[in-house]
Amino acid sequence: MSPSVLRRATVAAAVTTTMTGLVVGAALAPAGAAPNGPKPVDVQLLALNDFHGQLEEPTGSGGRIQTGPDPDGSGPLPAPTVDAGGVEFLSTQLQQLAAEQRKHHSITVAAGDLIGASPLLSAAFHDEPAIEALGLAGLDYASVGNHEFDEGAAELLRIQNGGCHPVDGCADGTPYEGADFQYLSANAFVTETGEPLLAPYAIDRVQGVPIGFIGMTLEGTEQIVSQQGVAGLDFADEVETANRYAAELQAQGVETIVVLLHEGGQQAQGSWDVNGCTGLTGPITDIATGMSDAIDVVVSGHTHQAYNCEIDGKLVTSASSAGRLVTDIDLTVDRRSGDVLTAAAENVVVTRDVPRDPAQTSLIQRYRTALGPIAGEVVGTVATDLTRAQEPVADGAESTLGNVIADAQLADTLDEGAVAAFMNPGGVRADLLAGEVTYEEAFTVQPFANNLVTLDLTGAQLNCLLEQQFQVNRVLYASAGVAYQVSASGTAAAAGADPCTGSKVPDASVTIGGEPVVASETYRVTVNNFLAGGGDGFTVLRDGTGAVTTSIDLDAFTAYLGASSPVPAPALDRITAVA
Repeated sequence: MSPSVLRRATVAAAVTTTMTGLVVGAALAPAGAAPNGPKPVDVQLLALNDFHGQLEEPTGSGGRIQTGPDPDGSGPLPAPTVDAGGVEFLSTQLQQLAAEQRKHHSITVAAGDLIGASPLLSAAFHDEPAIEALGLAGLDYASVGNHEFDEGAAELLRIQNGGCHPVDGCADGTPYEGADFQYLSANAFVTETGEPLLAPYAIDRVQGVPIGFIGMTLEGTEQIVSQQGVAGLDFADEVETANRYAAELQAQGVETIVVLLHEGGQQAQGSWDVNGCTGLTGPITDIATGMSDAIDVVVSGHTHQAYNCEIDGKLVTSASSAGRLVTDIDLTVDRRSGDVLTAAAENVVVTRDVPRDPAQTSLIQRYRTALGPIAGEVVGTVATDLTRAQEPVADGAESTLGNVIADAQLADTLDEGAVAAFMNPGGVRADLLAGEVTYEEAFTVQPFANNLVTLDLTGAQLNCLLEQQFQVNRVLYASAGVAYQVSASGTAAAAGADPCTGSKVPDASVTIGGEPVVASETYRVTVNNFLAGGGDGFTVLRDGTGAVTTSIDLDAFTAYLGASSPVPAPALDRITAVA
């Protein structure tokens, strides 16, 4: 933590030592009436989430923000968008937003996934560049997210506290000093001790008035992170944890309480307004409703969506992802009671029409030099854009890039006897644009360095796996040769029930290479090690036998791109909808 943060912040005890941007709307939380007495204290919170190490300007659809409604279908024009993101612009706009509110005390916060699933420029150095950049940008407090645990608890503690990587050392040749901000992990506990891994909350005093910040990840983190990443940890319920620490803060005289939560929701399909709250659904709605009335603001994330809501008297916000938005939150706080009198928020687009922060430019150039020429090596070409955009089929979905990755994994494991491969959509992190593909671009698509695992499933288990997709609400990308139907009238297995009890995928419709899958026969199937360990809730894969671990998924992908160039967009015909 930087000296400036240390001077004004009190961090709870833990196990470790620890603009001119485009504005497109606003939302206002209900305001209480200010009592007679001293002038209220003005506080500005600048919030972001799901940065994912995006130092340079994100590209494709991940580097734009929609600024108007979709066309009415009468013409070919796309929805209006603006280019957004890039830490050089993010840092400048944070400074400008703070400067515009000179009477306010400004605190910068984040709701998790600042690292992990990062482009090569950050990931090659274990995301130290992202942490340094966010420190330069003035970040004060952040909750952990599920991706903070990608490399395990010990690595997260190193990211917070500093020190060279135990295997790769100080890869850029300079010491790593640790984060200039404080990570908070109220609901991530060390199993052996029952203590939070990092500080559960922090208290920041503004003109003598205490402001409390509680940081949490989603309770389901252990289901979406590799088992190695969450080994030795337990994750507690978000509502119970928030209410527990809110009461603890109140006992210390803190009445303004902000929760930084790496869990979220989404507006109704077609709702483009980043400051809207149209038909909000997702876990955040029940979580915010269940939280104590003592909590005033919930800065959320995880879903990579933008919204600006009032839920049960609380201001609830999310700023999309990759540093494309900043949420500007203004609070007025009663100086005597410490209660929030008014709360308003506005999601501001991080446009690229402002000066680049020279400190960030210098950081990027330093790591570019350390990275060397490997980033620019051409590994293949694609004939047309390959995207993550999913073409819905009943309750299933396919994407051109997802299908190509599944095809690459099958091709790489044919020698292991594989006849099919399945890829989790969450592991596909960026689009590929037509033309030459560099190693860095391929890495950005598949940044996790998962191993491929080929294992035996019976036909019955394979059918059960396809049913489990609809139980966990995640449809896998299947390799060419796999085909099946999804029944609109079928039902998914209930949560916690045997997934085989679902009826979304008619068993008779499942084929491999045009041949029906037979329940009693055995099939060699390839997945990544995250899925093989039951990741994303695919517990059926844990029952596979004869597992053999082979290539890194990125190596399989780059080899396929090189051998198949120019790679065409595959047909999206592996899943068929039926009534």
